[in-house]
Amino acid sequence: MSGPISTMSQSILVVEDSPAQCELLSQALAQHRCEEALHIEHGISPALTYLNQQLEDHAPLPRLILVDLKLKTGSGLDIVRYIRNHERLQRVPVVVLTTSDAQHDIEASYAAGANAYVVKPGAYADFIKLMGDLCRFWLGWNRTA
Repeated sequence: MSGPISTMSQSILVVEDSPAQCELLSQALAQHRCEEALHIEHGISPALTYLNQQLEDHAPLPRLILVDLKLKTGSGLDIVRYIRNHERLQRVPVVVLTTSDAQHDIEASYAAGANAYVVKPGAYADFIKLMGDLCRFWLGWNRTA
């Protein structure tokens, strides 16, 4: 990465219920200086509560939402569908970040409205690089309306 990503008025919402994955995400984003923009919700209901509160308060919305596909309380696709069905959230990029490489999961994610589907790499170094690439693209290069 050529330098730190400016996180001013940028945030990343992560919907992930595994404490180990949350810690890994935090560490990876810290290496790319994105951790101060990180907000983690540990399931579908807390994520929906958070998003609704942001909407009610007219607070800045996340610039990127990372959603685990397989949550203990249900499918991450429920969150993707909610986001795509809410007018103010529709333009927020949503990346499904999962361990599944199954074609039906990929197709279902895009059908629900995901902007990208990314399979978590097994190697720590690859995960660190992936998080940097995601931040650089979605928070740096990508432009939203």
